[in-house]
This record gives sequence, C-alpha cells and structure tokens, in this order.
Amino acid sequence: MPFGLSPEETAAVQTSLVVGARAVAVALPLAVLTATALVRGRFRGRGALNAAAHAPLVLPPVVVGYLLLLAFGVRGPVGGFLDQVFGVRLVFTSAGASLAAGVMAFPLMVRAVSLSLEAVDPKLEEAARSLGAGPLDRFFSITLPLAAPGVLAAAIVGFAACLGEFGAVITFAANIPGETQTLPLAIYAALQSPGQEAVAARLAGVSFAIAVAALAASEALARNARRWIGR
Repeated sequence: MPFGLSPEETAAVQTSLVVGARAVAVALPLAVLTATALVRGRFRGRGALNAAAHAPLVLPPVVVGYLLLLAFGVRGPVGGFLDQVFGVRLVFTSAGASLAAGVMAFPLMVRAVSLSLEAVDPKLEEAARSLGAGPLDRFFSITLPLAAPGVLAAAIVGFAACLGEFGAVITFAANIPGETQTLPLAIYAALQSPGQEAVAARLAGVSFAIAVAALAASEALARNARRWIGR
C-alpha cells in the first residue's frame, strides 16, 4: 500500500478524496451562483441570503450536522421525500458525508468567488451590454472567465476544508469504515484504540501532506489571478 498504509487506512484516504471531490463538484456551482447574487445582485433578502450562506462559519459543526439530520434524515422533510419518492437515503452514507462536508466548506467557496468577482471591472460588463450581450452571455463570456482563477482557488480551498471536516460528518454520516470514515474520523478512531498511535500518526501525516499541497496550489492560483486581473 502507498506510504505503508494498511488497506483500512488506504480506504479512509480514498473515502476522503471521494467525499471531498463530490462535495466540491456539487457545492462549487452553487457557490458561484450565490456569490454572483451577493456581489452583483440588488434585491430584497440579500442580507438574509448572505447570512444563510455564511452561517456554517459561525455555527458549531455538530450543530450543522444535527440540522442536516433534521432536514435530510429519513423522517426529515427533505430526507423523507427523497426516501419515499426516489428511494435515496443520505444519512449514514458516503453521499451524506459529502453533503455535510460541502455545507461546511460552502462559505469558504462563496467568499473566495466573491473576492474574485469584486475584482472584475463592472464597466466591462456594461460595455458588453451596450453591444447587445444578454445577462447569460455577459456572465459566461466576460465575468466567469475573468473570475476563473478565484473559482479554481475556491475549489481547492473547499476541497481542503472537506478533507478536514469532522463534526458535521460524524454527526450526520457517522463513522463507518469503508463508507463514511474519512481521514479525520479514522484518526479519531485510532486515537480511541490503545496501541494505535502509529496509525494515527501515519494518517495525520497523509492529511497534512494533502492539505499543504492544496494550500500551495491555492496560493499559486491567487498569484496568477492577481497577474491576470492586473493585465
């Protein structure tokens, strides 16, 4: 196994990567839409949307996991509907772990995209509008390409945050080896078992290496974004 990891430890690493990738794939487009509404939109309820988007930053992760249980549990309004109509259950599943991780990382992605959108000169969009470009055309041909480095940075930061999420994941998806046991949960389980300090150390090292690589990539993208916008 890579890095001397056992099959169980490798499964935890793979679960973390799958959970993080799935969470970012779903949450990033929503973060882009939310950030665009907050930066460019002027509408009633903007403050409420901003508060809701950033609420996971100030709420304890366990509380977020509990709220997800209430909403997406089998007896919850959303979870019950999904279970009865589509036979889909999120609670205590890998998909549920991605949901919990994505919710916790969502504010970070919204903030990163918002900062990138704020750096885009609105006059460029106004010029395109004067030439007859519609809202969607302006967004996809001007705004989004100019904000792309920030969007990529948001994806990397969100992915790193998903890899480190613990409280919301264990509350909503539990700690099931091979299914929902991500790296933080595997480290926690190892620390609760006598004689498993070496296992915890190996997993912590892998987690640290992945996080450092993600942050380094984010910094590189941020530098490229500044050069791109400064042209």
